[in-house]
Amino acid sequence: MTNHYSMYIDGKWVEADELYEIRSPATEELIATVAKGSVDHVDAAVAAAKDAFDDGTWRRTPPAERAALINTVAEKLAARTDELAALQTQENGATIRITGALHVGLSVGQLQYLAAIAEQYQWETAGPAIEPIAADGIVVREPIGVVAAIVPWNIPLLTTVWKVGPALVAGNSVVLKPDEHAPLLALELAREFEAAGLPPGVLNVVTGDGEPVGAHLSGHPLVRKVAFTGSTAVGKSILRQSADSVRQVTLELGGKGANIILDDADIDMAVDGALFACMANNGEACEAGTRLLVPASRKDEIVGKLVQRAATLKLGNPLEPTTHVGPIISATQRDRILDYFRIAADEGATTAIGGRAPCGPEFEKGYWIEPTIFVDVTNDMRIAREEVFGPVLVVLSYDSVDEAVAIANDTKYGLSAGVWGSDERALAVARRLEAGSVWINNWHIIHPAYPFGGYKESGLGREGGPHAIDEYVEEKFIALDRSGGIENKAFAIVIDPAVG
Repeated sequence: MTNHYSMYIDGKWVEADELYEIRSPATEELIATVAKGSVDHVDAAVAAAKDAFDDGTWRRTPPAERAALINTVAEKLAARTDELAALQTQENGATIRITGALHVGLSVGQLQYLAAIAEQYQWETAGPAIEPIAADGIVVREPIGVVAAIVPWNIPLLTTVWKVGPALVAGNSVVLKPDEHAPLLALELAREFEAAGLPPGVLNVVTGDGEPVGAHLSGHPLVRKVAFTGSTAVGKSILRQSADSVRQVTLELGGKGANIILDDADIDMAVDGALFACMANNGEACEAGTRLLVPASRKDEIVGKLVQRAATLKLGNPLEPTTHVGPIISATQRDRILDYFRIAADEGATTAIGGRAPCGPEFEKGYWIEPTIFVDVTNDMRIAREEVFGPVLVVLSYDSVDEAVAIANDTKYGLSAGVWGSDERALAVARRLEAGSVWINNWHIIHPAYPFGGYKESGLGREGGPHAIDEYVEEKFIALDRSGGIENKAFAIVIDPAVG
């Protein structure tokens, strides 16, 4: 029997007039049905979140107790790692070797980390005495209100906890909109929060299409903060919406990660790392290393090794632990990638390996793209400038380190970058790269204690790290005059030219 998922609004599981289907991108088999929400469901969820916030039960709960509930949810998710990893693989096609460690494991670690820093967070701090009026200053950090969290399909659980975790631990109420292609783990997360005793209305999950459901949520007048991960185009739309009510936003958007191999790098390690940087998660990662910059003097050697190693990557059933690359999320996305292949050829790029949808009985169902490497690429080609979002690597060459840095930074994006080489040389290059994360001799190192986000059109704000909670609080300055005098000293300071 196919599993069915309802929406979660105001502590209740809510049905809709319509359903939509979640099908495996590997087999096209039906995995689950999900209630298809509408703008009316968004309105109900936002109203529930606003009522819960105004009621104050959750935001007045001591931070240590909020942190304890977050920890409880983390423990429950950890106990279900294998189950949830398999569900994620069935839902969006990410390989099981990735979903267990990254999608679920890192999400658990992120919640645990948030719980730990919440107990040490400076929710209220006393500042220096304010002279000469004998006043005390206090800075109070308070929750913002209703937070809209909108997440993508590629790494849905982690991008969800990056938003929901700090929002809840800060005392906000949340309306979560998962992507219509991959809502299941968001709903499983809601089940765990419900079981842990989160008050009704504090967390709500509305499923449905990005347009109109997501757009209605991000522009809702009662929402005071939007946290979004997705395309740069949608992020810009949310930013424009936010101007109407001057609401806060955190945006984690697209990328076109530059991965530089220096001439003193361990080439075998760098080649393996370059494929890992690009092909992990089926290439469907905003921080993937999709532009590989190689020294011209070693280009032929590196490309030869890349092709040789790429030929060993196993494309196939994502539930098998030996599979390296699984399916693309949808037929639409597969066809979009194939269009990029045609564009690349028209612009003069050469296919070194791949470049097709694979043939064979195991690929008759599902949405597949061969791991692909393009050479003879220049940085003005669309394949080098636009986010393809698939297992597609482009190789560019450079003659000097200065040229490599210039090419790497010649992009509207700035989410990720990497350098392969001796530690000191690589570190010097890393400091020159315009990206929110720069990895040296590795890739995809994401850790709860470190921030994640982008420069330029890759976003605004940061998720994770020691300041994650800061993105979900307002700072209030309270001044308490203890002088006991009648004279309004603060006013006198402002109007008396003799004062300071």
